[in-house]
Amino acid sequence: MKLITAIIKPFKLDEVREALSEIGSSGLTVTEVKGFGRQKGHTEMYRGAEYVVDFLPKIKIEVVVASDQVENVIDAILKSAKTGKIGDGKIFVTPVEQTIRIRTGETNDAAI
Repeated sequence: MKLITAIIKPFKLDEVREALSEIGSSGLTVTEVKGFGRQKGHTEMYRGAEYVVDFLPKIKIEVVVASDQVENVIDAILKSAKTGKIGDGKIFVTPVEQTIRIRTGETNDAAI
């Protein structure tokens, strides 16, 4: 099993969710986060004063999948989240040692 974590632009969330549903992904967790990378933030005006926004709003999506589904999930996220502009985000893949469904006690692939 693998944990796929994707950091994407907020307006791409619905497209990514739909793409994951189409390939049969059964669930995901979404968190609103802030961060910066190569974008380095930007300058905005508020009531005539200029200020720097260092941390930009992003969405973090976490999906746990069977190892044989990793490439399908990555492809779905890449195709649906890409705008071709700086700040599109990142995808991280990490191993998951064990999964347990609290309600039933099912473990590992059965718990996904």
